[in-house]
Amino acid sequence: MSAPPREGTLATIGRFLEIQNLGLNFSFALAFLLLASRGLPTLEKFLLIVIAFIAARNAGHSFNRWTDRAQDARNPRTASRALVTGRISSAFALTIAIGSGAIVVAAAYFLNPLAFVLSPVALALVYGYSYTKRFTSATTAFLGLVEAITPAAIFIAVQGTLPWATWLAVAGMLAWGTAFETVHSLGDVENDRAQGLKSIPVRFGVPVSVRLVPTLHAIALVLLALFGLALGVGFEYYVALAAMAVLAGISDGQLARAPQGTRAPFQRHFIAGLLYLAGTAAALFIL
Repeated sequence: MSAPPREGTLATIGRFLEIQNLGLNFSFALAFLLLASRGLPTLEKFLLIVIAFIAARNAGHSFNRWTDRAQDARNPRTASRALVTGRISSAFALTIAIGSGAIVVAAAYFLNPLAFVLSPVALALVYGYSYTKRFTSATTAFLGLVEAITPAAIFIAVQGTLPWATWLAVAGMLAWGTAFETVHSLGDVENDRAQGLKSIPVRFGVPVSVRLVPTLHAIALVLLALFGLALGVGFEYYVALAAMAVLAGISDGQLARAPQGTRAPFQRHFIAGLLYLAGTAAALFIL
């Protein structure tokens, strides 16, 4: 077994995994869990799904840090990361990635047979996105796809099947996640171009990418609205989508003025997830 981080603190591991960003998609995941359960899930399913979600996130994140360690060392924004500076060893990072993947498979086994059979497919996507930036500009959409498997994975985990309506949520989250990843990649466009890495902003330029984001937001919100109609959820769900539309409009306006901001996209994505969770919970539990 690999040695722990040389500085060995929980804070170092937390910074390596960027635990502070866990909430970016966690609220969306909880909302889909409520929708798949048509209310509150059993405690067993809730714990298994939350464990699997966090483990999948940590698996992909740590593997991405491991595969990108050389590129991160040449990027001023990422040169101080723990894996680059040696505060965490490559072996330890890879151990976290593999161990977290094993937790995903184990949790899926206890959920249902379909979840277990498909868990390697989910992990292939979670691990695989780390390499796509080396050979295709579609890497930005591939990252969106990784986020988009959340509703499918949760409906399978809860119901043991994949209802057709769930594909609307998958497509919606693909558009929403691609928008977020496009905005995020704008901050690294010059460095990515210098290192030969690919993304939508590198391929099409900053102005085109900035104009693409509002279109993706609009597509995502329409698809999520159709998803809600297919499930027959209450009007509070659509109030939340309207609030997300306002937030997206503000965000897109700010993006046009400052395309390469770093923290604001994370904050707005987090708030959007909270809005979606709040609207979903209100639609399901307020009579």
